Amino acid sequence: MNIILDKIYSKNIMSAKLWIEDGSRNDPKDKKGIHQLLSSTMLRGCGPYNNKEIAEIVENCGANLNFDTYEDGLLISLKCVENDAYKLIPLIGWMITKPILQRDQFELEKDLTIKAIKRQKESTYQLAFDGWRKMVYGDGPYGHDPLGSIDDINKINKEHILPIASSLIHRKKTLVISGKFPINIDEYIENRIEFKGISKNIINQNKTFKNIRKIETLYKQRTNICTHSLNTKQVILLLGKATIRYDDKSDILLRLLSCYLGYGMSSLLFKVLREKYGVVYEAGVYHPIRENQTPFIMHASTSEEKGNMTLQLLKECWEEIINNEISPEELDLVKIKYRGQIAHSLQSISQRAEHKAHLLGIGLSKDHDKEILQRLESITSKEIKDAANRYLKNPLLSVCSNKEVIRKIVKDWKP
Repeated sequence: MNIILDKIYSKNIMSAKLWIEDGSRNDPKDKKGIHQLLSSTMLRGCGPYNNKEIAEIVENCGANLNFDTYEDGLLISLKCVENDAYKLIPLIGWMITKPILQRDQFELEKDLTIKAIKRQKESTYQLAFDGWRKMVYGDGPYGHDPLGSIDDINKINKEHILPIASSLIHRKKTLVISGKFPINIDEYIENRIEFKGISKNIINQNKTFKNIRKIETLYKQRTNICTHSLNTKQVILLLGKATIRYDDKSDILLRLLSCYLGYGMSSLLFKVLREKYGVVYEAGVYHPIRENQTPFIMHASTSEEKGNMTLQLLKECWEEIINNEISPEELDLVKIKYRGQIAHSLQSISQRAEHKAHLLGIGLSKDHDKEILQRLESITSKEIKDAANRYLKNPLLSVCSNKEVIRKIVKDWKP
């Protein structure tokens, strides 16, 4: 396990984030959501402590302890005061080396997960996004939400999660501790029995390559539009592509494009869709950090009367970045926005710890952000346009609305 200490003044508060490689992307095909079930159940008992005892320890310290599932990894999060570090840090070790996984707690988490999936499906945006994701990634590692599917969750039992729980101790792990913490906290962790047996930080390059090939193999475009019909007057439009890995040298060019399109009131989408035409009540760009094929999506919410016009304007904005270079003035503003975006995402000690753990967990250096910011100065508009031409041509559309709106949009859709 790789331990990184990030000492900063934080009024006696520390945040610990443990990133474990492979999250929901590693769910078996017929058990989507199994990593989510495992991570939530592991919070309900580990080592010598049952569910109530863990809750009591954490709550008595006024601390927060969470275990979350993402596509690329699992994340254990602890936030507490420095004086309680020695009391709470061992819980992280127990969760990996000795999870209890009681059957009644597992069944409770199944019920809670199914309810969460049902709530999620009440969102028209989520339905549109699920459709886009399924169309683009199919049954591949990025083809489903970390929560999984109700059908698969119902089929999973406690025996299914045991081998996955056992595998965590051998997976690549990165622990980042930010804020104010005991000076010998890293030595304390390395010598504690709770962490005994956790594998050293060894990257299996063959496994990484295999995962990349697996995702690339499963990414086969079969159609360029998907629809989901509801009894609603709302229209959700998602226009996007699966692009490149976060560690690709061209990724920063797409990051700048996402700022240009959707960050702030000076962004292209806001100026066109909100200020000039007033056709939407929400618009933006979804472009997260992903270890493999990162989605790059423009999204907009509008009314049924303005659905077709909104789609036409989205397509025009998409074609704009492919066919034209950003002006020097706009490029300077985009670079300022990107720097501000980085700074804003690292304001709290929890954000700093999570960001570092995430980047290190997917194989990047702790100085990755500094390297990108240094490179930022020399990036040209031509480089950005070339990246758009290379990675963003022929976008795919997902629509969620009523049948009549969908019929009109499908009729007018030309990728």
